[in-house]
Amino acid sequence: MLNKTSHYLLILLAFFTLSCNKAQSKGAKSSSKTTQVAKSNYPMKLSDAEWKARLTPNQYTVLREQGTEMAFTGKLDHFYKKGTYYSAASLQPVFSSETKFDSGTGWPSFYQPISSDAIKIITDNSDGMTRSEVVDSKSGSHLGHVFDDGPEPTGQRFCMNSAALIFVPEGGKAPTASK
Repeated sequence: MLNKTSHYLLILLAFFTLSCNKAQSKGAKSSSKTTQVAKSNYPMKLSDAEWKARLTPNQYTVLREQGTEMAFTGKLDHFYKKGTYYSAASLQPVFSSETKFDSGTGWPSFYQPISSDAIKIITDNSDGMTRSEVVDSKSGSHLGHVFDDGPEPTGQRFCMNSAALIFVPEGGKAPTASK
């Protein structure tokens, strides 16, 4: 039997899970967004087999199937070194440590992208709700979602998946591979 604290923690975890990202989609359960990404006009075009060869299985699920990590499990959630976060799909810079903050949601959060052309925002009507999906502007790969409950100066919270990002410490070289 669960005590009051356990009930509270379960409710809190469920809230954060729904507030940041949708549950992983697999196989036949894939949403129409998988088709949207495949048909969209992005400069980087790879076949499904090429994506699977380039990415780890977890990266593939998050980036190409719009999956998500469970809250508080991503390696970059409570990670605050100085540096740059790159998309694991296109290897382009998407976020800076300068804009990272602890949102308490269980996912790495930023108040703005590294540049306005590094990402695209797409309307996501999956799971019976409307959200703003954040995708890598070169490949259309899913990074996470953005919400209007972040800190100043933007008031936005870019809630990302650790698996979608590669961190490079300040002064380090840009990644040359996703795995």
